[in-house]
Amino acid sequence: MEKKCIGIDVGGTTVKIGIFETDGTLVYKWEVPSRKEENGAYILPDVAASIRKKLNERGIPMDAVIGAGMGFPGPVQPDGYVEVCVNLGWRDLNPQKILSELLDGMPVRSGNDANVAALGEMWQGGGKGYKNLVMVTLGTGVGGGIILNEKIWTGEQGVGGEIGHIHVMEGEKEACNCGGHGCLEQVASATGIARTARRMLAADNRPSTLRSLKNISAKNVLDAAKAGDALALESLNKSCYYLGWALATISMVLDPQAFLIGGGVSKAGTFLTDIIKRYHDELSPMATKKADIVLAKLGNDAGIYGAAKLIIG
Repeated sequence: MEKKCIGIDVGGTTVKIGIFETDGTLVYKWEVPSRKEENGAYILPDVAASIRKKLNERGIPMDAVIGAGMGFPGPVQPDGYVEVCVNLGWRDLNPQKILSELLDGMPVRSGNDANVAALGEMWQGGGKGYKNLVMVTLGTGVGGGIILNEKIWTGEQGVGGEIGHIHVMEGEKEACNCGGHGCLEQVASATGIARTARRMLAADNRPSTLRSLKNISAKNVLDAAKAGDALALESLNKSCYYLGWALATISMVLDPQAFLIGGGVSKAGTFLTDIIKRYHDELSPMATKKADIVLAKLGNDAGIYGAAKLIIG
């Protein structure tokens, strides 16, 4: 039997799991609930039990699996140790070691979920063909992952890739979730795009289709901008300007081949990436060969692909 590997993406609501061929072919995927009672004590036992069950159902012996990779939300030390993972309730433990023991010593490797998703996109997604890239996820917040020479780069403290907390705005009074003020996340995330539009509506009397909406979302702003709403387009340009500024700064430090744009906001497609690229290119004049700005392709499966790649190496 061909060797298999397992990719695990642990989220606050569900755990996504996939069985892969070592060439990157996804054989089967499924989900289990993330039971966070008692500080997430049930999550890893549930994952191990589910893996055993699915392997048995598909006639795959344990010794045919070379190992399992796992991504989860929070800083991860090189040995798999986690000081705190707020979304799961984990504190002062090594999930990598625990899961390996639950799976009879199967090799397990782990990483931060955003970094692991970036690895998955490089391997089998929108970043295929690149060796050096930065992934930016535009969702409720702004996440990121850095891949250098086909490997995840996390920095000394595991905070490398926290792109959403680059300071870009002076004079911002509201605090970011990180405790800072003026973070990229406050203007370029889904919530940030909506907030920027609401502020502009309050400060500008021009007509806009957004005024008829009770609760403005990033999708509303993007749809209105696409339809030619001048105020919505101006608001979106402001958010993309700050994002392009942050990416240009990263280009001057890392000089990646590409930026991958993922997350829910990326569903706006090339309409969004074209605006981001315009600002990135304007603000990085020293880079004669500009980084590509492309869309991520794997969606919610990026995490399991990247986790599987962790174990393959």
